[in-house]
Amino acid sequence: MFTSLGLFGAIPCPQGNNCTLLNCIFSHDNEPAAAEARRSKIPASADDGPPSKRAKVENTQLPGSILPSHSLKESSVEMGRRSLKSVAPKKNPNTQDTPGTQEIAQPTSSHGPPKPSGKESTKPTNTTSAGPSSQLPPRKAPKESLNPRMIAHAPATHGSRTAILQKLHSAMTALNEKLRKDKNSSNRCFVLTADELITMALDEEEKFARDNPTVYGNVIKLRIVKVTKMGVDEWAKEKLKAMPIPINTGLTPAEEIAVVSQLITPLTGLEEHGYVTKKPTDADIETAKRGVDESKGWEKCDRCGQRFQVFPGRREDGTLASGGHCDYHPGRPVYPQRKKTDHVTGSSQPYFPCCSEGLGTSTGCTRAETHVFKVSETKRLASILQFQTTPSQPGKGPLDPVSIDCEMGYTTLGLELIRLTAVSWPKGCDLLDVLVRPMGEVLDLNTRFSGVTSQHYASASPYGTPTPNIDSSSTDDKKKTSPPLQLVQSPAEARDLLLKLLQPETPLIGHAIDNDLNACRIIHPTVIDTVLLYPHPKGLPIRLSLKALAQRHLGRDIQVGDHGHDSKEDSIATGDLVRVKVGEKWKALKTKGQKIEEGRLVRSDGQVSTITSSWTTVQKRKSSR
Repeated sequence: MFTSLGLFGAIPCPQGNNCTLLNCIFSHDNEPAAAEARRSKIPASADDGPPSKRAKVENTQLPGSILPSHSLKESSVEMGRRSLKSVAPKKNPNTQDTPGTQEIAQPTSSHGPPKPSGKESTKPTNTTSAGPSSQLPPRKAPKESLNPRMIAHAPATHGSRTAILQKLHSAMTALNEKLRKDKNSSNRCFVLTADELITMALDEEEKFARDNPTVYGNVIKLRIVKVTKMGVDEWAKEKLKAMPIPINTGLTPAEEIAVVSQLITPLTGLEEHGYVTKKPTDADIETAKRGVDESKGWEKCDRCGQRFQVFPGRREDGTLASGGHCDYHPGRPVYPQRKKTDHVTGSSQPYFPCCSEGLGTSTGCTRAETHVFKVSETKRLASILQFQTTPSQPGKGPLDPVSIDCEMGYTTLGLELIRLTAVSWPKGCDLLDVLVRPMGEVLDLNTRFSGVTSQHYASASPYGTPTPNIDSSSTDDKKKTSPPLQLVQSPAEARDLLLKLLQPETPLIGHAIDNDLNACRIIHPTVIDTVLLYPHPKGLPIRLSLKALAQRHLGRDIQVGDHGHDSKEDSIATGDLVRVKVGEKWKALKTKGQKIEEGRLVRSDGQVSTITSSWTTVQKRKSSR
């Protein structure tokens, strides 16, 4: 007979006194009756005969009846107390035992303190105080068993999920014990109780089962291995839930604008990495158009690498692309670092993090309706829409820095702009956030990364229409609703809206900003790119992701969930990363004798840069209004 999990241990047995099972999974709790008999000092009647195998349970109910939740908890607590009878309790020297009576500790309940009834003792239980911390309310975790939660479409059998869940829980328990024994007192607050560990294991297993059903076994096994190899400090940081790191540069917004001029990076010499510094000529554009005509629509899929044919304007049968479905891996392959033991155990093979399949062993774990392609060549981009250099606007004067982020989708003309967001820097106020109607027919909105769906286009209103009032008084983020985005009719119109916010000397901030500028077909001379501010150790073309930088330097989790990226969230995070660098740069400038006077960055020789002077002028104008 297998050992019971105790799931029904708090429910009275439906058979009551007539139960004949040796190991019944239900409760046969007769402690209240025995306690009442001891308190009343009434001996058992001789006519009752010898005691039965199990005493009759108090308040016996009919089969199938359900006890209140507090009764279930109390009976389970009494069962636990009854199992500890063999352990002699410590006597309180301030109390005196009464012959024939025994004080029974009242069980606790989540519904409030227990109430005395009848002749039960109401004497308060003596407790010991361990200091001020003992007065804090204990953390409460739901009482759950180590049993996989039921979901609509389970990715594996119940037995497989149970085995995996037990391994995950064991790994977490071992790490939690290491944290409990850790001498670093600052990590003690992350020590979890037994119930919290069970709940955490259940939460993670359920998340993997729901979010990754096709690769459930692989991803959760990788998680178990990661937890097993995780150190105490890393475990404590993970339990910190990525608390945001406050940004404190010690400067006013005007002073931050003065310092940010030192972070501007010239793009000359970076053309090979996608940065466009001059407009393609008409001859280049004609060459690109001729090449497209001669290719007859044949392209290479940006996802799976397969050759396919695209039909701008649709073929006679309504088809936009050939080749059928596209099976691909959404994540880039990971190449494990070499180890000293590789000559013995063999080197680790590259794999895809999305499904843990080895490179070259799987055609893909994700299926799309059509193949897609991306245009990277500058002259071919210009053949679709010519680049434009940021024009000067003398009537507006100097403008504040702008942080932007663009989202792109796949069309019959390549990867096109479908959403443009711009916020002010360093305050992060909204400047522009619009949907963009692409020039080509849509093949895939790339929702996994862009966050844009067909519903956004269906609910969008034309640009310039009044925005409806939205109640944002709710403090619950899940209940907050945002107004639908407004739609502009072409990338050229979206570009014109962005250029109204810029002067040639206005710092334009972005992450991998070459992609954003190429999607908008803009050439801007004053750029701050967080890819260049936070370079990869191996240098370009390898780049650190915005998500990784925000987690490391801002303590902020972005681009989470299954709804894709949020360009507004990304543009604000990019601007905050620049603010972190501004704080570091200001510390370095102070050591060199530079200072800020009246909002101006003054070098040791007393000179002021022209960009800083113009920014200071506009700040003085705003402050005088």
